[in-house]
Amino acid sequence: MLVLVLTYLGQMTTDIVIERLGEVEVLTINRPEARNSLTHNTYAELEHAVRTTSARCLVISAVDSVFCAGDDVKQIMANPEDDSSERLAASPRTTPLADALVHTNVPVIAAVNGAAVGWGMELALLCDIRVASDRAKFGELFVLRGLNCDVAGLGRLAGAVGREKAAELLFTGEVIDAATALQLGLVSRVVPHEELMPTALALAERIAANPPLAVQALKEGLREALDPNWDHLGVWVSQNLARLFTTADHREGVQSFLEKRSPNFTGS
Repeated sequence: MLVLVLTYLGQMTTDIVIERLGEVEVLTINRPEARNSLTHNTYAELEHAVRTTSARCLVISAVDSVFCAGDDVKQIMANPEDDSSERLAASPRTTPLADALVHTNVPVIAAVNGAAVGWGMELALLCDIRVASDRAKFGELFVLRGLNCDVAGLGRLAGAVGREKAAELLFTGEVIDAATALQLGLVSRVVPHEELMPTALALAERIAANPPLAVQALKEGLREALDPNWDHLGVWVSQNLARLFTTADHREGVQSFLEKRSPNFTGS
């Protein structure tokens, strides 16, 4: 097993670990102290790793018992110095990490080791195949923060579970367990927790052993046949997020989460 040190903009990675196993590369989110939530830096490191990989197959997972708890609320949503709304309004576009994942022709497997909620669920949906631990959970929590989801919840979720169930998950913010996710078709398989990485790696190695140009063409074909116009959808998502970030309901969603109390939404 070779552990690579990634340099991003002159800095060593701090939020992810990269392991190269033959033609397979494993990207592991390494922020256990924050439930593997995403900061601007985590997004950038993952994006750079996806765009620059020379592997034939990628596996994305995380350390500890959580796959990804979404955005780091304290650093992104509750930080008064964060200018997300202004940035999105000034330059509406697909989230760069989402753009990297939807346009790469390298197959990507999510090894979901625990809760994948908020952008953690988006991250899983942006992968081609999801292998879940029996401890995994999934939830599109954006509505509970007064926000709409990112492109994956709109462009991939309904294709996996159907429009009606996707609407239910998006509108309620319900969290479902691994068994329910398998029943709905959200994941390809559920395995005992200790078998998660061996199963995901065996699948990745099987894919990587096939002719890479043919595999890449098949992934491109799936995108052509089934995916929306990601650029158009990304602009729509960011424009609406720019608006929703400024609402009282978003502030209440974040504050009630931090204070561990029920929110009081007013539609303003």
